[in-house]
Amino acid sequence: MEKIVLPEIENLHLIDTYVANGGYDTAKSALAKSSDEIIDIVKKSGLRGRGGAAFSTGLKWSFIPKGSGITKYLCINGDESEPGSFKDRQVFEFNPHQLIEGIVITCHAIHAKKAYLYIRGEYHKWIKLMQKALDDAYERGFVGEAMKAKYGTDFSCDIYIHKGAGAYICGEESSLMNSIEGKRGYPRVKPPFPAQVGLWGAPTIINNVETIANIPPIIKKGWEWFSAIGEQKHPGTLLFGVSGHVNKPGVYELPSGTLLTDIIYNYAGGVPGNKKIKCVIPGGSSMPPLRGDQLEGIKMDAESLRAAGSAIGTGGIMVMDEDTDLVKVLARLSKFYYHESCGQCTPCREGTGWMVKLLNRIVRGEGSKSDIDLLVSVASNIEGNTVCALGEAAAWPVRFMITRFRDEFEKQVSDHVKLEVKNKVHSMRATLNPLASVEN
Repeated sequence: MEKIVLPEIENLHLIDTYVANGGYDTAKSALAKSSDEIIDIVKKSGLRGRGGAAFSTGLKWSFIPKGSGITKYLCINGDESEPGSFKDRQVFEFNPHQLIEGIVITCHAIHAKKAYLYIRGEYHKWIKLMQKALDDAYERGFVGEAMKAKYGTDFSCDIYIHKGAGAYICGEESSLMNSIEGKRGYPRVKPPFPAQVGLWGAPTIINNVETIANIPPIIKKGWEWFSAIGEQKHPGTLLFGVSGHVNKPGVYELPSGTLLTDIIYNYAGGVPGNKKIKCVIPGGSSMPPLRGDQLEGIKMDAESLRAAGSAIGTGGIMVMDEDTDLVKVLARLSKFYYHESCGQCTPCREGTGWMVKLLNRIVRGEGSKSDIDLLVSVASNIEGNTVCALGEAAAWPVRFMITRFRDEFEKQVSDHVKLEVKNKVHSMRATLNPLASVEN
């Protein structure tokens, strides 16, 4: 696959640098087009959501009711609370104005006068950086009422940064809207979907930060250019956040369809000590894990990962070497989802707690083989039985980690059984001969 080399521009986060390199010119040209033209370009580009579901962005925009007289909103999801995902904060820090320009173009496309950028509460540094960039954009007339004179148009929009309350559940789109409205972050029952009934009952489009940041280059260079990058069914570049047992963890922007092994070894520098890879979670902690001995030929795009039995998710690649205790890893992940469950749905509220108890029992060396089967059963009963996808996020790591690495779990259980038998023998011998325990 041809390697794409992107130009490095220092201080692109500064508005002067961004404008000097053609920043906000694309918004001006986009505002001269009709909203239908913009939506059609995005649809033809093949851009798919970068927040996890990989749904067609242009198609999602087309669901919003037509007509400029209807109140509409745009929400940009920057909650980024998924363990293993840390790509959106790179946009906040290094290229905030491209995101702002993308928001302006999207608002024009869907006739939204207000946009809410929702950023996770723990991102204090990035919230300040993003607010500074937004203030500068307002001051220069690229956002707000001054847009009309700046761009020579009758359209204007306002952008608000909403600081989240530190809850993973608010990364779910309907919980995010409830949070913006000042309500508890409970997912809503669908349908109706946000494009029909969203913020304050008005039609609303929700897109991920990375998704919106792709809009300006698509409009500037054309849908043909974008659709030719990477895999045909999932085109464009993707931001891959690589973490875990690699020599060079970080965020890498690469064409979709890049081999997973290339990302790990050619870009992230391979595994420390040249150890073997035991497990890789390719799209953030909620995606099904892959065995390290089955990574050859796996491409990082939605269709290829689905065929491999996983999903692209947020593109957060978590690498675990041969010495990793996967039972402990799973116990820790399960504790996270148990803690972050909103408690609205009984299968999720109760099931996540049961999985944590069972896994902790195995970690302590007190588990049995029946606990392994029970874990799979509990996970299967959560999956598909909740209002939102947190149920799947909690269930998939458990179900797939056990089915694909069952030997890891059975070993811990069998080691416990052997130790228990040995202890009982020692106890019996000590009862018959008090010196027996000393001798052994």
